[in-house]
Amino acid sequence: MLTLLRKLWLPVAYYLSWVWFGLGGLLLNIVFVPLLLLPNREHYGPRVRRITRWMFGFWLKWMHASGVVRVTWNGFDRPLPVGVVYVANHPCLVDAPFLFARLPDTVCIFKPALLRNPFIGPTALLCGYVSAGDNGLDLIRNSVERLAAGQSLLIFPEGTRTAVGANLNPFKPGFALIAQRAGCPIQLIRVRSSPLLTRKNLPWWRVPPLPGWVEFTLDELIPAEEITDPADFSDRIAAHFKGQLSVVR
Repeated sequence: MLTLLRKLWLPVAYYLSWVWFGLGGLLLNIVFVPLLLLPNREHYGPRVRRITRWMFGFWLKWMHASGVVRVTWNGFDRPLPVGVVYVANHPCLVDAPFLFARLPDTVCIFKPALLRNPFIGPTALLCGYVSAGDNGLDLIRNSVERLAAGQSLLIFPEGTRTAVGANLNPFKPGFALIAQRAGCPIQLIRVRSSPLLTRKNLPWWRVPPLPGWVEFTLDELIPAEEITDPADFSDRIAAHFKGQLSVVR
């Protein structure tokens, strides 16, 4: 009987999770839109990031408590570095908000299309996220400015979610160039997830096998002085991720 109830509950909880996500995002943006009209809106960035982090944390707890997704954090019991470039692989749609719930004062590079998204756009602007629509020099300069201000930067070098059936997409070297210019270390984070959980080309509204699971592992912290040629360094980090992700658990 309990097994049957669980099978009936999990799809309902899955859709409820996305309802909470959408309503929470819409509420935040309704509240934050007026702040975009004020001068010196970057002054509100730290508080907006704290509120957003709390919202993501609430969503993470709901997903975990409802049984929809089992989340495991390896190595996150120690203090996390600040003012670093966090580099993670990107297997599924939910790993980014889960990470933002745990990483201290962190921004990311977001796609320009998100600015037109009423659930995300205004909050992303107030948080100080860097737009990938900037030309290369502006993107690097804006990213370095965030790091110089003491914020951390979360980058997914794959550029998009990992394709179904693959364990890693090719890496783009921009993360290494940004860290090199900023003179800051790189903290690697490995992410594993259940194979069909909001993967690339799988619509989020199609219920995956439940419960799903996501595992985050805090990997190496690489000093800034070890970042040499960005392309070669990127290839080395991609090879490291491939080797670790190919290990069967």
